[in-house]
Amino acid sequence: MDRSGLLIAKGETELRLLPGMANRHGLITGATGTGKTVTLHTIAEQFSRIGVPVFLADVKGDLAGLGLPGDASHSKIAARRSQLGLDGEPYRPCPVRFWDVYGEQGHPMRATITEMGPLLLSRILDLNDTQTGVLSIAFRVADDEGLLLLDLKDLRAMIQAVGEHARTLKTAYGNVSAASVGAIQRALLRLEDQGGEHLFGEPSLRLDDLMQRDEQGQGVVNILAADRLIHAPQVYASFLLWLLSELFETMPEVGDPEKPRLVFFFDEAHLLFSTAPKALLDRVEQVVRLIRSKGIGVYFVTQSPLDLPDVILGQMGHRVQHALRAFTPRDQKAVRAAAETFRANPGLDTATAITELGVGEALVSFLDEKGMPRPVERALIVPPASRVGPITPAQRGSILASSPLFGHYERQLDRESAYEVLRARAEQSAAAAEAARRDQELAAYQEEQRRQRERREAELDRALRKIEPKESRAGTRRRTSGGDFLDSFAKSAGRSAGTTLGHILRGVLGGLTGSSRTRRR
Repeated sequence: MDRSGLLIAKGETELRLLPGMANRHGLITGATGTGKTVTLHTIAEQFSRIGVPVFLADVKGDLAGLGLPGDASHSKIAARRSQLGLDGEPYRPCPVRFWDVYGEQGHPMRATITEMGPLLLSRILDLNDTQTGVLSIAFRVADDEGLLLLDLKDLRAMIQAVGEHARTLKTAYGNVSAASVGAIQRALLRLEDQGGEHLFGEPSLRLDDLMQRDEQGQGVVNILAADRLIHAPQVYASFLLWLLSELFETMPEVGDPEKPRLVFFFDEAHLLFSTAPKALLDRVEQVVRLIRSKGIGVYFVTQSPLDLPDVILGQMGHRVQHALRAFTPRDQKAVRAAAETFRANPGLDTATAITELGVGEALVSFLDEKGMPRPVERALIVPPASRVGPITPAQRGSILASSPLFGHYERQLDRESAYEVLRARAEQSAAAAEAARRDQELAAYQEEQRRQRERREAELDRALRKIEPKESRAGTRRRTSGGDFLDSFAKSAGRSAGTTLGHILRGVLGGLTGSSRTRRR
């Protein structure tokens, strides 16, 4: 590779992308099957050769071949190399590192809930403005309380806590409706059903691990396996945007380096902008516009230039346009838009050429050394020197096992965070409530025992009161019949002695006394 730039295509001249201009961003467009993926493959490979790390998402599973040397028996590749005079170029691989959100085809790639933030998370969850506001409140409360939001269970616990304390939070943070809380919880369940729990947690991605070189000084090509992730398009787009935002916020300013510090390819870029709220579009515009000064080049890959907002399209300095088919009014509009964004070439009808391009052929315009776009040229894309197409699971596993990162991201951490803290608080509150309930029951039991004791005492007192008047009247009668009881007893003792004795004898010996009288008669 000489110093004049990266050889990307050949037409009437060699079309080279200057490394010093590579952080001006780029756009690769074209209809399905026209060669966009091979163009991406070639550009990524060329950056790797000059020591620039690359990140890209492998949506269809056919970019993993970057890690293996090209196949000389591939007839189409061999024919194109011969056509471009590249027969003598060796087939060789690039140093690659595989990543996978689900941890199946590469190192697990995760972010924490806090790192993702409420704006991107609301896009993943497809929340409306009101629900996004409630989600932002949950993040703010967690921050004020010093609670870590690392994974989905942390966020669920936090949303539940905010809902339970909505009345007390209202004054400081605003209204939290039960309907919004319920909608967020349902969205989290849907995300979890789609495997979303793999997205979040620790260890989260270290950006330095994306910016490595091998022993020969080649930049490592980081390949995210996205063939499964793309089935959740909002998750895919939001996750890549998070990664881009983290690079923007973390990397220091470097101005215009001789070559980029990292090149970031955003495949299926239309997913990033479709149905995105204005706040998110503003964020994307800011990142794309300013991340150039961090030494990072962003290359969008999509079908039509119309897939990107004008403000983003205006940031794309490098353009590779594959064929578009003008079958519908929208297609014709896309062709005109694509043609108008190129610097005109007097010898080329750009709009007509776009509809006539063959597979692997493109209209190409790169920036010159002054940062000005060169006139568009029709050219053939240079085929890559590494393998084109998918690789076997055994080959992928061998590359993965040889990675110096193997084992680090595979061991998931689960340190104390919001879920554990809130659960401990809930358990303490439940224990305190149970203790209070038992104390209340004991107090109620003691109070009931006291009342029963008082009722028994009252009943006994009433019973005694019913008996006491009779005894008192009897005593009164005894006292008033003869004055002093002893005097009365003494006076009547003699008079009644004989009579009483007779009564006693008759009472006790009545039968005997009666028999004696009978015998005497």
